Amino acid sequence: MSDKLIEVFAEVLEVEASTLEETSSPDSVEQWDSLAAMHLVAALEDTFKIQLSTKEMMKMHSVGLAREVLKAKGVDV
Repeated sequence: MSDKLIEVFAEVLEVEASTLEETSSPDSVEQWDSLAAMHLVAALEDTFKIQLSTKEMMKMHSVGLAREVLKAKGVDV
């Protein structure tokens, strides 16, 4: 089964989707730096057609937390 959120993270971070899990974060993914975080926000907004507030962006410290933020916005991820 395809996981669009994981696919977005994998594409932006330039890693294999299979290496990512809900707990993946900047601490565990070397490529996830502050610049990548900005690219992730842009990619998530574009892919899921949403607008993230600064507060929401700051909550996304892992793939799982990003999923929670998106679900709270009504995105089916």
